[in-house]
Amino acid sequence: MLIIGKDGGALEKTKSIDNYYGFTNTISGKELLLNGINQAKRLEITIETDEVVGLEFRDNNYIVKTRNNKFEAKCVIIATGTSRKIPNIKGVKEFEGKGVSYCAVCDAFFYRNRNVSILGSGDYALEEANTLLPVVKSISILTNGEKLVENRSINYDNFAIEEEKVEEIIGDSKVTGIKLKGGKMIDTEGVFVALGIASSTDLARKLGVIIKDNNIIVDENMATNVPRYICVWRLYRWTFANF
Repeated sequence: MLIIGKDGGALEKTKSIDNYYGFTNTISGKELLLNGINQAKRLEITIETDEVVGLEFRDNNYIVKTRNNKFEAKCVIIATGTSRKIPNIKGVKEFEGKGVSYCAVCDAFFYRNRNVSILGSGDYALEEANTLLPVVKSISILTNGEKLVENRSINYDNFAIEEEKVEEIIGDSKVTGIKLKGGKMIDTEGVFVALGIASSTDLARKLGVIIKDNNIIVDENMATNVPRYICVWRLYRWTFANF
């Protein structure tokens, strides 16, 4: 078994926990996380510190793509929690399904030879941009005021990079452009939201998992409609790949 996680998520930053079963006294989130890691190591579970940026199902195996590596797995359990990354930008919700997308793999075909934008500044945003690159006409990466992450495997010359904050996504029946805070207008027909790291629903969408109201739909066994793909909620941000 392999556990892949970028960090300890919200749990690692929690100062004190008083309501966790089995602990008489208050324990910090960092301590609780370390206890879990040590338990996993005692059970000879491998822990990989990395960020999962992609997930595919190919030749009856799952391909878990991280920033620095790729892993194959027969079964995947996702435990990244719900997404907190819906941006507070005018037009995002209004144009969902009308030019605003959350999955490059799912929707790239609809933007063949068109100008698109990626909203994000991390490795997940760069992975989405690379997915779109062979299909679309041009890509603008909108960091929304954040510094774009450095990744040696990425050719930044392939993209137009805008670091100014986004004010509004504009259009009529569908997206036609983006307005930045300084007034600059960017012509675009698609906006792919890829803020922060990939959430549970971000990864699930790439596989065709049924999503409703930003939740992964599962059966009584917590299994999705995709074979051997299981959704589990936990307090910390890990993705489990079971070999």
